[in-house]
Amino acid sequence: MTDKILWTYVVLDLLFVGSGALLLGFALTTKAGTSQAPTIASVATNLLLLGTPLTAAIVNAALIFFSFLLSIPAMTLSTTRGWLKVHGYMVVICGLFTLVIGLDIWFGTLRSKQNLLDTWNQQTPTTQSLLQEQLSCCGYFNSTSAPAFVTDGTCPNAIIAATMPGCSAAFVKLDGLFLDVIFTAAFGIVGEGGWEVDQREIKGCLDVALIFGIAMLNKDRKERERYRFIDEKNGTGAF
Repeated sequence: MTDKILWTYVVLDLLFVGSGALLLGFALTTKAGTSQAPTIASVATNLLLLGTPLTAAIVNAALIFFSFLLSIPAMTLSTTRGWLKVHGYMVVICGLFTLVIGLDIWFGTLRSKQNLLDTWNQQTPTTQSLLQEQLSCCGYFNSTSAPAFVTDGTCPNAIIAATMPGCSAAFVKLDGLFLDVIFTAAFGIVGEGGWEVDQREIKGCLDVALIFGIAMLNKDRKERERYRFIDEKNGTGAF
């Protein structure tokens, strides 16, 4: 029975550190992708990704790796409970850190319209043109209000631009859908809740399962320690 509990803990711990590797890989890949020149297909997604806490995701992955290192003595020293408790605290810290990230993203959704206007104003005319082409719109609010539309293939002149909707509605809708996915995924990491969503939701189950695994192994070792103490007191040797 003890071996089953220990091996369950080991497997969950390995899956836990594997999810951290996936999180780190996603964050680094995203950073590399957003550093490249935008295209019609990627411009909106890249701008939205730049608004997500990628650096915090990397820090979270680092905490997961550090937590795994602390678990090695807990796995190899069959009677220790101190390292096991420390590992449990680190898993909780990882979950709380991710919870903070999720809350930050959620509060960002409450200010999305103003944030996207600021993002739009910070872009070059070339990037604004790419957004107009991707979202099939002209100007941010409409073709006549500031900021004005950029003349391009989608909005070649004021007459045609006047028949096109502004980009704000489509941009805000896309942002809402995008942040809903990221927010759900972030809370999925700590078990409260495309490729990234599935991996993070799996990791959420792993966090909770690992905490239960740590608790079960700690309880088993505590009982074995108690029986060993009783046997030694009675002079019958270690349990």
